[in-house]
Amino acid sequence: MTREIVRCDRLGVELGGVTVLRDLSFSVDEGDFLAIVGPNGGGKTTLLRVLLGLQKPVEGRVLVFGAVPGRFPEKIGYVPQRLFFDRDFPLGVREAVLMGRMALKTPFQHYNKADRAAADEALGIVGLSALGNRRIGALSGGELQRVLIARALAGKPELLLLDEPTASVDPEMRTSIYDLLDQLKKSITIVLVTHDTGTVSRFVGRVLCLNCSMVMRENPEGAPGGDTARQIYPYTVDLLVHHPHAHDRPESNVKS
Repeated sequence: MTREIVRCDRLGVELGGVTVLRDLSFSVDEGDFLAIVGPNGGGKTTLLRVLLGLQKPVEGRVLVFGAVPGRFPEKIGYVPQRLFFDRDFPLGVREAVLMGRMALKTPFQHYNKADRAAADEALGIVGLSALGNRRIGALSGGELQRVLIARALAGKPELLLLDEPTASVDPEMRTSIYDLLDQLKKSITIVLVTHDTGTVSRFVGRVLCLNCSMVMRENPEGAPGGDTARQIYPYTVDLLVHHPHAHDRPESNVKS
């Protein structure tokens, strides 16, 4: 029997008196790769904050690993949309990745050999072993995103939450990150927030189209279709259709 990782029943969230999420009901099972797509302001990041225990709902019920969100932080790896930091701050790549072990440590407990081994393993998974001693301020946007993914993986999580990890990278790096996630989905449950609707057919198992309310697409084939897009997006969008070897040829654009 498949283990349920996330359960949302009629979830509602308000921010400053404004309804951001309304009547969301869905589940994420172990081994799922769920994409959450939708317009800016549609509640995608807020939903991730709810799952992390950083935002309280005003109605409904949410369970993560069978408990209230935030109960098991060591089981969740989180990759934020962007990282704000002083690029002159002398923080190395390996030290940044080690921060992913903090949920497993008690206050003031030092990193040990196992922590460093886990950080090195995570750097190897994302293909950055050679950059372990480099300062993060010297990294490109794509390399920095891989460091953030490595930091999330260093804690050996069971659930990986990613908030638009390809938003600020070039097309080549975007493809490599999605290829990395395609490998990771074999061993970890993934929830991905993205604007790149073209990832649907090639990588993910299900799509949650979100604009305050939701439309769930099971076993998606191609990007969300025109009818779904019109329900979710308040404006005309271009839908990107990835072919099985999309990295070998240009993407096709289909107008909604």
